Amino acid sequence: MTLIMFFEFIIGITDVYIAGKIGKEIQATYGFVIQLYFIFIVIANALTVGTVSVVSRLFTSGNKIELTDTIFSSIVAAFIAGIILAAASFMFAPKIINILNIPHELKQFGTPLIKIYALGLLFHYALINCNGILRSCNMVITSFKTMALVCLVNIPLNFLLVFHTPLSFKGIALATATSVFIGSIVNLIHIRKFLTRGKRFSANSVKKMARIGWPMGLLQILWQLASMVLFLILSALPEHRVEILAALTTGLRIESAIFLPAFAFNMANAVVVGNLLGEQKKDDAFRSGIVTAAIGVGIVTMMVIAVIANAGWIASFLSDHPIVVRESVKYIYISMISEPFMAWGIILGGGLNGAGDTKSVLLRVALSLWLVRIPLSYIFVILLGWGAASVWWSMNLSQFLQTFLISRRYLQKGWL
Repeated sequence: MTLIMFFEFIIGITDVYIAGKIGKEIQATYGFVIQLYFIFIVIANALTVGTVSVVSRLFTSGNKIELTDTIFSSIVAAFIAGIILAAASFMFAPKIINILNIPHELKQFGTPLIKIYALGLLFHYALINCNGILRSCNMVITSFKTMALVCLVNIPLNFLLVFHTPLSFKGIALATATSVFIGSIVNLIHIRKFLTRGKRFSANSVKKMARIGWPMGLLQILWQLASMVLFLILSALPEHRVEILAALTTGLRIESAIFLPAFAFNMANAVVVGNLLGEQKKDDAFRSGIVTAAIGVGIVTMMVIAVIANAGWIASFLSDHPIVVRESVKYIYISMISEPFMAWGIILGGGLNGAGDTKSVLLRVALSLWLVRIPLSYIFVILLGWGAASVWWSMNLSQFLQTFLISRRYLQKGWL
């Protein structure tokens, strides 16, 4: 799972690197567009959370018929949602970009980017959903191979389309759409082995997955909206706003390297806890969640030290602009303080997701975002006129609160 997340990180960091080579405006635009794109992809992530929770229990329970029906139903639901959201993204995302108060020089680049991303949305839905099914059925190595292929297709294609065709910056989005299309086809071929029996669409299975997954969908919408609001708040800075937005894009991608093991262990914890609960081993499920979180925090802490030690070199590699590099380094130094705490909370949250306790995770993360991060950022920048660093500190404070609330929920054992 960590290596799968690493592939996704490499794809994202390559996008930022290429965008930075074109110009700071493209780099800043990419940062905003990718946040908007993730809002349209939340249904896939939400459905997959529900799928993992249900399928991981069925896989260890021995109920093969219900397992087949559930997998088939999940794939069908993902395709229907993907078609609807792809159409919505293509039609409405450009209008959203034009309406929002982002720097005018960024809007001309945002519309073509998001339209191309929208064309690959259906296949991204299929890829995400099938990856969840594979890891729930102890086929994480198969999912790993698919994502390795996606990475190997995406990165060379990225350089080829951007620097050797008239597409220029639009090649970043087309490379992503093409690679997820190939990955989705490969995954669907692997999933066929679970669909050899007589299969039928089960509305009850979809309802069960939706009931577990919708809080995660809403959570991701709130998370991405919060990121977009921060983008708009930083757009109100009196000077260097494009450079700071580019620095935020760069800093978030660098920080995503730290997220790799955290989110990998989050997803692994969901499967581990789900499998053990399917076998009625509640005490083992609780202990395994703690152990998984402890291992993840240890790995994240080592990575934090490495990133801090090389912050200047990493930022300079991703951007040639001195102000962007300076602000990126400042972001890294501040954000790294909360990363070990972030890892602990995220991984325990994965265990809660595996148990189907997604509403509690939604509530706690939403509170930290919308009662701490956004209000403080608004007060610091808009009302008090402080700089971008004050936003980075508000992000840290929200992470501390989020970790405390999720840890308290997990340790109280009510989710068992």
